[in-house]
Amino acid sequence: MEFEFYYIAMACIFGLFMAWGIGANDVANAMGTSVGSGAITIKQAVIIAAIFEFAGAFLAGGQVTKTIRKGIVDAELLSGTPELLVFGMLAALLAAGIWLLVASRHGWPVSTTHSIVGAIVGFAAVGIGMDAVKWGKVGSIVMSWVISPAIAGIISYWLFRSVQKFILNTDDPLGNAKRYVPIYIFLAGFIMALVTMFKGLKHVGLDLTTGQSYSLAVLIGLIVMFIGIYFIRKLDIDPNADREFHFANVEKVFAVLMVVTACGMAFAHGSNDVANAIGPVAAVISIVDSGGQISQKSVLPAWVLLLGGGGIVAGLLMYGRRVIATVGKHITDLTPSRGFACELSAATTVVLASGTGLPISTTHTLVGAVLGVGLARGIGALNMNVVRTIFLSWIVTLPAGAIMSILFFFTLKGMFG
Repeated sequence: MEFEFYYIAMACIFGLFMAWGIGANDVANAMGTSVGSGAITIKQAVIIAAIFEFAGAFLAGGQVTKTIRKGIVDAELLSGTPELLVFGMLAALLAAGIWLLVASRHGWPVSTTHSIVGAIVGFAAVGIGMDAVKWGKVGSIVMSWVISPAIAGIISYWLFRSVQKFILNTDDPLGNAKRYVPIYIFLAGFIMALVTMFKGLKHVGLDLTTGQSYSLAVLIGLIVMFIGIYFIRKLDIDPNADREFHFANVEKVFAVLMVVTACGMAFAHGSNDVANAIGPVAAVISIVDSGGQISQKSVLPAWVLLLGGGGIVAGLLMYGRRVIATVGKHITDLTPSRGFACELSAATTVVLASGTGLPISTTHTLVGAVLGVGLARGIGALNMNVVRTIFLSWIVTLPAGAIMSILFFFTLKGMFG
């Protein structure tokens, strides 16, 4: 193939831009509820996200990448013209990156998965032919966008109901918070650890049996729980604070739990959404390296995961604040006890999806979870205007990605074809 150097250079630049967009827009999903509920500051959120997003992308990001890379377009049709797939993947990255930049400027929490899938479907359907798109696969991805917010909403609804039953609606909410919150902390640590063992560590060279994975997950859950208990004991409990807001001290206990779920959510998000940026990059590199062969399976170079993780962190640092405000403050009034239910349910849904290789939308999942908690308090607790704007931005995302991707595809084809 000619222009090999240019293809790889563009793949890296566009992939980095897309990862930057994920950081600017999507990391808000991991951190919005923590910041909105007052459990952590923006500065702390950025530090937590930087560490755990990067770890999730690097340690557990390999599984979903395969779905984005070879699941949507029928590679067999392109075996004679591999450069078309290269142009398409480059166009998809650039289109999705630009749309994320626009959405982040306006503070809309859109789906990066939507953006990249819409872009890939757009160039394939118009640039190659309707047959090139595996519509069955696209259908299952679209289904997952409906199912994931529903699952997260149901889990967060019942989680928050359990908080109301065991802690908030009792005679001694503070005592019960100290008793039950460590159990929730264990649950958060256990779920995150378990999914990482099962799905994430294959490409790092760690292959654990089921028994070993469960044992290690229990151990990590217990360690996280004891760290949580230590911090709960160090809390400054002020009886006077409860006069103004009955649960002021209880929420302090939940704030400790929120830090744990924020770390877990950031890890889960990094593992699921890094694929959106590096899947197309990996496809381009594998085609160029093999001299134009479109292989069904290609090794994912570690430096590509590093590129994706680094781009996500940079986007969050430079531009993440706007969407954090929308998710954390504008949908419903969040406190640490409500925010915890949102984050743990969303993280659980995301890591389950990462495990099955379904590229679900973290945004949809988290917004679904926030809606679930709002509903647990009654429909009046939701700001329906903001909810409407978010839903509209979701609908626009697919065609926006597709149209731009088609334009860029023909531009690249004209330049290099």
